[in-house]
Amino acid sequence: MSAPTGRPTQIAFALVDHTGRPVTLDSYRGDWLLVQFGFTSCRVVCPRALTKLSAALDELGPLAEEVRPLYVSVDPERDTPEVMRAFLTASYPRFTGLTGTPAQVEAAKDAFRVFARRRPDPDDPDGYAVPHTAITYLVGPDGRVARHWPDTADAHTVASDLAATIPGRPST
Repeated sequence: MSAPTGRPTQIAFALVDHTGRPVTLDSYRGDWLLVQFGFTSCRVVCPRALTKLSAALDELGPLAEEVRPLYVSVDPERDTPEVMRAFLTASYPRFTGLTGTPAQVEAAKDAFRVFARRRPDPDDPDGYAVPHTAITYLVGPDGRVARHWPDTADAHTVASDLAATIPGRPST
C-alpha cells in the first residue's frame, strides 16, 4: 500500500460507528488504528481474525491503550450499527464496529484496496456470504497505512510488530 514515491498511502473513509455516530478518518486523527474488514455473519475467518487480534492486544499490555481496533463491515445490508454493536460487545469489546451505506462501505474498501463480493451460500440463513480480503492494517496517527499483516500472521507476530512500531507513552 505505497504510493508511487514509496511513501505510505493516506486513506479516507466516511462511515457510521456501532453507536450510530458518523465517523471519518479525522474522527480518529492522532490514534493508531488496527483495522480489520469482515462481516458479523462470517462463520470462521472473521471470528478467528478478531480473536487473534484481541490476543495480540492482550499481549501488548499497557501499550494496547495506544491502539484503536476497528472492525469494518463488508456487508452493510446485514451489519447495521445495532448488529455490529451486539456482535462486538458480546465477544470483541475492544473493537469499534464501522458500517454505512453500500456506497460508503464500497469507498472504504477502495481506500484500503479490499476486495469483497457477495456470493450465494446455501448454508447461510440469508443465502449469501461475502468473501473478502483478510488483511489487517495498521494506520498511523497521520492517517497513513503504516503496515499490514496477512491472515496467516499469528497473534505474537502482530503484537511484536505493533510493539516495534508504536511508540509508548512517555514516562511521567
